[in-house]
Amino acid sequence: MAETKVKKGIKITPKVGGSSSASATGKYGAEQITVLEGLEAVRRRPGMYIGTTGPAGLHHLVIEVFDNGRDEAMGGFADDIEIAFLPGNRVRVVDNGRGIPVDIHSKTKVSALETVMTVLHAGGKFGGEGYKVSGGLHGVGVSVVNALSKHLQAEVHRDGGKYLQEYKDGGKPMGKVRKVAASKLHGTIITFEPDASIFPEREFSFETIVAHMRQQAYLVRGLRISILDFRGVTQTIDSDNVFYLREAKIDVPSMTFYFEGGLRSLVAFQNRHLEPVHKSVFYVEKEQDAVHVEVALQYVDDIGSRISAFANNIYNSEGGMHITGFKTALTRTINAQLKNGNGKDGETFTGDDVLEGLTAVVSVKMREVQFEGQTKSKLGSVEARGAVDAVFSESFAAFLEEHPDEARAIFGKVTLAMKARKAAKAAKDSILRKGALDGMTLPGKLADCQTKLAEEGELFIVEGDSAGGTAKMGRDRRIQAILPLRGKILNIERARIDKMLASEQIKNLVVALGTAIGDIFDIEKLRYHKIIIATDADVDGAHIRTLLLTLFYRHFRPVIDGGYLYIAQPPLYKIKKGKEIFYAYAEEEKIKLAGKDVPLESELSEEPPTLEAAETETKTKSSKVSVQRYKGLGEMNSDELWETTMDPARRILKLVTIEDAQDADNVFDMLMGTDVPARKSFIQSHAKEATLDI
Repeated sequence: MAETKVKKGIKITPKVGGSSSASATGKYGAEQITVLEGLEAVRRRPGMYIGTTGPAGLHHLVIEVFDNGRDEAMGGFADDIEIAFLPGNRVRVVDNGRGIPVDIHSKTKVSALETVMTVLHAGGKFGGEGYKVSGGLHGVGVSVVNALSKHLQAEVHRDGGKYLQEYKDGGKPMGKVRKVAASKLHGTIITFEPDASIFPEREFSFETIVAHMRQQAYLVRGLRISILDFRGVTQTIDSDNVFYLREAKIDVPSMTFYFEGGLRSLVAFQNRHLEPVHKSVFYVEKEQDAVHVEVALQYVDDIGSRISAFANNIYNSEGGMHITGFKTALTRTINAQLKNGNGKDGETFTGDDVLEGLTAVVSVKMREVQFEGQTKSKLGSVEARGAVDAVFSESFAAFLEEHPDEARAIFGKVTLAMKARKAAKAAKDSILRKGALDGMTLPGKLADCQTKLAEEGELFIVEGDSAGGTAKMGRDRRIQAILPLRGKILNIERARIDKMLASEQIKNLVVALGTAIGDIFDIEKLRYHKIIIATDADVDGAHIRTLLLTLFYRHFRPVIDGGYLYIAQPPLYKIKKGKEIFYAYAEEEKIKLAGKDVPLESELSEEPPTLEAAETETKTKSSKVSVQRYKGLGEMNSDELWETTMDPARRILKLVTIEDAQDADNVFDMLMGTDVPARKSFIQSHAKEATLDI
């Protein structure tokens, strides 16, 4: 049976079989070669241009349009950008730059605006003096947005005029560009509506865009970025006659960012919940071999590292050449200072030692930037490596010499990391020698499945022996394995591997997964391609789930990135209507199925009822409706657990994803770390969003 996955409200059923017409007939000639004209290629294969048609790809559209205005600001032509979410899944992006040219292009014989909006690889960033430094490709980014939109309107203010052109159904022009009014302003306004036939979900996240724009404001000093959400506004918005919608004076959710501190401020922001090892943030800005280099860093009292990489203000989640140059220079510079009397003879720090507790931001800007992959996640420009190495090593060496107190604090932190690494390695080697993680001896509490194919296997991590016993009886033994946990696992946020492996609970989980941990971790050895966290719907269950998510985020990140980690959604209520049984997974479902005033079975008193209670009971019996509230998986029998939580054909699973790794990292620091005031403030701020089980 093909399983139906439920992910964020969308059911996806895998296709089975099928063949193309060419393969079916056996013909393969010129007529089988498809030539895609204009933007048709983008609509046919959108994932090649924006990575995915899921939520990440949807938000990538906003970022592509924003990048054009941001590049104007990087060139000194703009200082104010506004992003507005409008009713009807529309987005409006405004910048006060020079405005896209509207005169006729000599090659395409249409306006430069239409060329940029409808022709791939056409724009001001491929050569000439239009842009000395840019983050993306003007013609690629905005033309791709146009191709994937149901409707797009481009409004340009330049040369004393206001010009307009509209496009529909994937970039088809609705007439030529026209001058509609005189204007003393300058800039570009792009308003677009993503195509529902391309994007299954078109609900933009205000928080996702805010997080990205905060980051960009740090990177472009002096740039004002505003985000406004008009989706809940019922009154008419006069967007055609207002340049910035904030001038409409309508009270809506909004956020504005403006930073003069640049990367220093970004490092301080990332360390706001952590204890600094040294007070001042190191910073250098210099140009080397036509590469503009900026680096800021600070060590904190933590065992992890946080390195953010940017090339032309594009976030490189996978790093690249500039990060390679930075890490090489950091290790070499600290070891050179070690030999100059700051450490013991014979000691040498490794790359892991100097990275522990480090928060750093590395940013390069260059004219000819090369990325690996369309989504620009990794910088491939080789010259960036040498430029960052040279600029950072020289400046950081001078910083350590000129700031002896800071240098001592950093060397103390790195030395402590080296000693801890050696101790952890000795403890880990001792455990490995005993064969605890060699995959030969599975934990006794694990009820393994019969299949040996990882793509078929499912591991349910359940809370408590009671639920574990029920799950073992109700499971499909062929594909489903059960691992019960006894109570709450160790909080690993600040624990090293040796301490983690001393915990029987964590060791059992590591052995069951089969991947090992730390520097010998191997995702290819993962024994199950569905790892499902199944905890009770109460406070303790939520705590255990958070501890497990912390463990996977910090030490099994590829499991999350690979789409292997899920959270089970057991029902909250069992509802009987005569002989029919229903399950409700939310309070709204219960009310819809059973009615608002039907009491829970646990609320029906065995004491002699009052007149009012007797009427209620009579009403309940006459309607033959009873409601049972589940507080734990162990309260279900094996059949109930199977049909509600474990049956692939009927269950609901939530896929665990990391939309923004940096934000997730900060939240885990705050919730699971040692900064009690920050955690208290977070809980107080978000208390109203919590679902309480009282």
